[in-house]
Amino acid sequence: MTAPPLLLPDTRTVPFAADLAAHGDRTAVLTTDGAVSYRELAARVQAVAERLGTARRLVLLVAANTLDALVVHLAALASGNPLLLVPGDHPDAVRSLIEAYDPDVIARPGDERGCGGEGGERGEGVAPDGLTRSGWVLDERRAETAHTLHPDLALLLSTSGSTGSPKLVRLSHENLQSNAAAIAQYLDIRDTDVAATTLPLHYCYGLSVVHSHLLRGAGLLLTDLSVSDACFWDRFRAARATTFAGVPYTFDLLDRIGFDAMDLPHLRYVTQAGGRLAPDRVARYAALGRARGWDLFVMYGQTEATARMAYLPPELAESRPGAVGVPIPGGAFRLRPLPEWTGEDDGGSTGELLYSGPNVMLGYAESPRDLGLGRTLSELPTGDVARRAADGLYEVVGRTSRFAKILGLRIDPQQIETVLAAEGVVAACVGADDELLVAVEGDPGAFEAGPVRRRVTGLCGLPARAVRVGALPALPRLTTGKIDYGSVAEALRGIDLAPLSPGDGSHEDLVRLYATILDRDDVTPDSSFVGLGGDSLSYVEMSLHLEETLGTLPDHWHLLPLRELRAAATPRLGTHEESAPAPDGRLARMRARIRARIPARVRARARTVETGIALRAVAIVLIVGSHIQIFTVKGGAHVLLGVAGYNFARFHLTPAGRADRVRGIGRSLMRIVLPCTAWLALMMLVTDDYGVRTVFLLTSLLGPNDGFWFVESLVYTLLLVSALLAFPYADRAERRFPFAFPMVLTGVGLVGRYDLLGLDAQGHVPLAATLFWLFGMGWAAARACGVAQRAAVTAVALATVPGLFGQPAREAVVVGGLVLLIWVRRLPSLGVLNRLAGLLAGSSLYIYVTHWQVFPRLDAYPLLALAAALLFGVAFAAATSQVTRRLPALRPLAPRPAT
Repeated sequence: MTAPPLLLPDTRTVPFAADLAAHGDRTAVLTTDGAVSYRELAARVQAVAERLGTARRLVLLVAANTLDALVVHLAALASGNPLLLVPGDHPDAVRSLIEAYDPDVIARPGDERGCGGEGGERGEGVAPDGLTRSGWVLDERRAETAHTLHPDLALLLSTSGSTGSPKLVRLSHENLQSNAAAIAQYLDIRDTDVAATTLPLHYCYGLSVVHSHLLRGAGLLLTDLSVSDACFWDRFRAARATTFAGVPYTFDLLDRIGFDAMDLPHLRYVTQAGGRLAPDRVARYAALGRARGWDLFVMYGQTEATARMAYLPPELAESRPGAVGVPIPGGAFRLRPLPEWTGEDDGGSTGELLYSGPNVMLGYAESPRDLGLGRTLSELPTGDVARRAADGLYEVVGRTSRFAKILGLRIDPQQIETVLAAEGVVAACVGADDELLVAVEGDPGAFEAGPVRRRVTGLCGLPARAVRVGALPALPRLTTGKIDYGSVAEALRGIDLAPLSPGDGSHEDLVRLYATILDRDDVTPDSSFVGLGGDSLSYVEMSLHLEETLGTLPDHWHLLPLRELRAAATPRLGTHEESAPAPDGRLARMRARIRARIPARVRARARTVETGIALRAVAIVLIVGSHIQIFTVKGGAHVLLGVAGYNFARFHLTPAGRADRVRGIGRSLMRIVLPCTAWLALMMLVTDDYGVRTVFLLTSLLGPNDGFWFVESLVYTLLLVSALLAFPYADRAERRFPFAFPMVLTGVGLVGRYDLLGLDAQGHVPLAATLFWLFGMGWAAARACGVAQRAAVTAVALATVPGLFGQPAREAVVVGGLVLLIWVRRLPSLGVLNRLAGLLAGSSLYIYVTHWQVFPRLDAYPLLALAAALLFGVAFAAATSQVTRRLPALRPLAPRPAT
């Protein structure tokens, strides 16, 4: 590709973005919709560049890891239009920067609801301007620019940790090209490499991965899936990806998912930056890489240096894990002495770290007036105190300024003070080890910390637990009149975190909710539902509470840390938060069109319910109603076996270690077996209905089957898979092939379904053996990623369920339930229906066990018998919950680190 011919001859561009076509038909981008070659990508970039016109304009891009966003980004760089990148998942930052910088063009998703999703939307067709026909739009606010734009200005990025702040980093075309080339050189990026986009496009680290690989003609696996998502690794292997990038939190996730046991045959190197990774973990991952045949590159950088300033050669990562390494090619460090850091015998080896190189920014911009400035500095003061060791490696030992790194975020306390002051709040902010201390000048007795804490967390992105807020009658000051920040920190140390107002969905509200429902006292904003031992029995209650507070939850909410839940949820229709971002794509646009046609009164009451919960609720009503003979709609119990497999995959096949998985399955088994056998034993004592085989759930094994075959089949199935996953090879196989593994088990289960071994003629065969394939299909449905895998599970259901009973209507119920489970994650609902579904779904097992003793007493009144059976089961479930909370063996277990 070359720059659009209508641009002025002296317009400067970024070479690698303008020369994409030079890489020919090599694969440039892999999305869920297929591969895009460099030639195709260049054509799309050219079309958007021409759409941007002949005059340089300031383009604001609402960034996301999508093909359209990447095309707009590259088009701006290739055509010389300065680009301002804004995170698509932060609507406040989008609004703030639009107001502050008044861009000439805004590139955003077509439904105006933010960004998300993954890949692109190639299936909808490419419009003449290079964007998908209904995916993204260019909102051209004026034909000419309203600003003075310096010829060297190429890109504007927010500094790390200051998202939404008007203070931006001004980067030039040379900055971008030189840093991409330096990174490509020391990483030895090859045109055969494929990098997964594990970091967002608006983040300088994530952006550097994109730039350096495009420069070398390598491939990009475009996704916004988390590394904790099994679908990410499916796509990673399918793409033969060779690398991914991680911040410290990424490595926390890798520890949880058993990364050290993964088989990634094409992985060539892993990079780490975005904050300090503890030296022992650096050494551990470096050793793992050496054993597995890949390299670990630990890197050091800042947005102000485009991305990277230093890297630690991988061969030194085990022996020197605390060092940031050596300067990147073309860069240089020097140390400026600091009296408070440099000792008499130091020899000048410690001081403030200064960096110089072609990737040093032009300078900062704090308003549109600064967009016309040229270079205002040539050497970058990093703000870090460092020393140069005898082996030539640099080590960072401290900070020179008030900037703080808290939980991986770079926080500017001065910026927070300025914002609060503009709102009439006089405050002093101090960064401590793991928290931000905020002292407000005011009456401690009348002060409410909640509103200030929420404002601060919104400004800096920290979780509420990391922001300590208190009031002081007067802020302590030095004799010079400046605030005495040391005294501020001491004064706030003894102040407890004040509780937030209830019901606003804050981090602390969610912590309290998790602690109550799961009966845990170790919940933090970094906890997840599955990490705390949550299972399908507590899932229903938790999800309904969360939906009521936050709105529609993503499918993987149970895997998310609490601090990510609120941002991941989609606010309910009709609420004041309806402008929050939603996933991009066809479904989101369809939802927006439907929303516009729904009356406001209905929208305010609208909810959704997870399909699994709805199926459990409907199935138990069908089961009990059919037994009472109010109607005859059979097949519900077989649908519940599929739902059981679906929930098993979601709640028991967690990133935890093998031992924790087996312990979790055992705990759930006890929560099923103990209440059921206790009830059956009691009924055996007071009635003549049950015998010892029934009490001990042995009729399915020893024959003949009775009404509790479903419970027995579920128990035997869980015992079987628990024993299977206890074997290291099986556990590793499941982690490596999360979809293929249950599909193989489903195939094995079909041996029993069709009695291919002829066992039925030789004696009694437990129903668990003949119905296991239904559990396996539910498991596979939960692991299915994309249309092809879901279609494969559907094909198995359509091929194997017919003929199971010789009753077409019953088989249609089973097929319909399974197909819903496979394809439809959520169903439209209302709040009152959600509460009813939650009660029935959460109590379905206990309703199933107890209803046999309830409805016969009211057989003259069928509808009353149905209501009584359901209500009694709900009451039994509530009583069981109270008892299990008091039994340590049945309470959620804190998972141990994966090994």
